[in-house]
Amino acid sequence: TTFFLDAPSGTGKTFPMNLLLAKIHQENRVAIAVASSGIAATPLHGGRTAHSAFKLPLDLTKQENPTCNVSRGSVMRNLLNECSLMIWDEATMSHKAAFEALDRSLQDLRRNMRMMGGVTVLLSGDFRQTLPVIPQGTRADEVNASIKSSNLWQHMEKLHLTTNMRVHVHGDENAATFSAQLLNVGNGTAAGDADGFIHLPFGNFVPTVDDLISSVFPGIANQSLDTTCLQGRAILALHNKTVDAINNKLLDLIPGEKLSF
Repeated sequence: TTFFLDAPSGTGKTFPMNLLLAKIHQENRVAIAVASSGIAATPLHGGRTAHSAFKLPLDLTKQENPTCNVSRGSVMRNLLNECSLMIWDEATMSHKAAFEALDRSLQDLRRNMRMMGGVTVLLSGDFRQTLPVIPQGTRADEVNASIKSSNLWQHMEKLHLTTNMRVHVHGDENAATFSAQLLNVGNGTAAGDADGFIHLPFGNFVPTVDDLISSVFPGIANQSLDTTCLQGRAILALHNKTVDAINNKLLDLIPGEKLSF
């Protein structure tokens, strides 16, 4: 059976996934934990990236029916044959062809034509977050690459986590409001104006990058600045070139000579 766990950020999906992994390992059975990115794999017990673990092709779209490049006699081949549980976190980030390749490979390796070769598989993710990245792709290309566009999707059992545990545990009303507003944006239920823009009732807005730097790193040009105040502060950007430009501005503001290592 294959399950998909829909879990918005903060709902605590990592805990039950690690609990399942621990239970299987306690019973001396094989469980495999992967994620669509290295960072997402870190919180999982024994987590690895899906591409690394399953030897998925780097460009899944170049082949009509891609499969995992798992060699005969390899450790991973044996694990796939003996696997009782497979967990794939942030599955919404991966191309549908990755899951179809895994499905074909498991059916072949295990000589079992059931979905995923009869392995119990738990996929998890949040479609409100990052979807498969298609270079220069259109909205239609992104939708087509999503696991929801795969024939496998209709055969998966859907599960949902809805309570934001971070908010629930701390009882922070402001955090609860912020979480609800983010969900409205992600669900497409946030009210928009005639031009399609939505009003974000949270956060502070600044007109220029210089104002942003001043807000996040106040007093950075001060000679007597205590550099420990820089800890826990960061500016995030969508593109590397934007990050480089902001970092260069910050370096120009910091007193002293620039050094490259």
